[in-house]
Amino acid sequence: MRQIVLDTETTGLEPSQGHRIIEIGCVEVVGRKLTGNHYHQYVNPEREIDEGAIEVHGITNEFLADKPLFNSIAAEFIGFIRGAELIIHNAPFDVGFINHEFKLLQNDHARLESFCSILDTLALARKYHPGQKNNLNALCKRYDVANAHRELHGALLDAEILADVYLRMTGGQVVMSLEDKQDQQNASGQHIRPIDKNRAPLKVIKASQEEMAAHQQRLATIEKSSGGVCVWLKDAELK
Repeated sequence: MRQIVLDTETTGLEPSQGHRIIEIGCVEVVGRKLTGNHYHQYVNPEREIDEGAIEVHGITNEFLADKPLFNSIAAEFIGFIRGAELIIHNAPFDVGFINHEFKLLQNDHARLESFCSILDTLALARKYHPGQKNNLNALCKRYDVANAHRELHGALLDAEILADVYLRMTGGQVVMSLEDKQDQQNASGQHIRPIDKNRAPLKVIKASQEEMAAHQQRLATIEKSSGGVCVWLKDAELK
């Protein structure tokens, strides 16, 4: 599956009040691996930016004065995201602004939902961690994703951080391909030693009753905190 992690920055909070998009950042994920492909564009909103918004992202009216209008970058943007699953944190906000921009176009583009599926990582995080803080900073801390370089919000930077958070929150990247392993081996200058087929079998140490009880208690805690979706308990039921 091709996924696009997307974020935007805007002139304010409400498109219904005439606020517009000023920055779009997208990073591509294919097969749960970051490909290195991205889309990034600043946009002239044809209006002033709220002071409160400038304090959040640091983008000024002067900086955007010579940037392209949305209608001149819309086709390229749509071409990059078309057919992908969009990964967005607090998706209703960004989707609302993007659809507002589409509505303003003279050539009447369809709504975003008509050519992309959308996954809201805020909703996903609330399911996994009910009653806890689930903003991007909190998730970075929870999943050990470095974000010390994030002094201000930025669409591309936040999309890159969210991609790392999403992959860790949903199980990490898939196993590297054989080519990736070979590249890693060559880079390290080390060689993999095959295991001696005549070696003695490994000793099997079974868990004690106390350890089994502690394990079951831990699974029960995970079951409660995850809203009843502890996969290890489900596997045990099937067996």
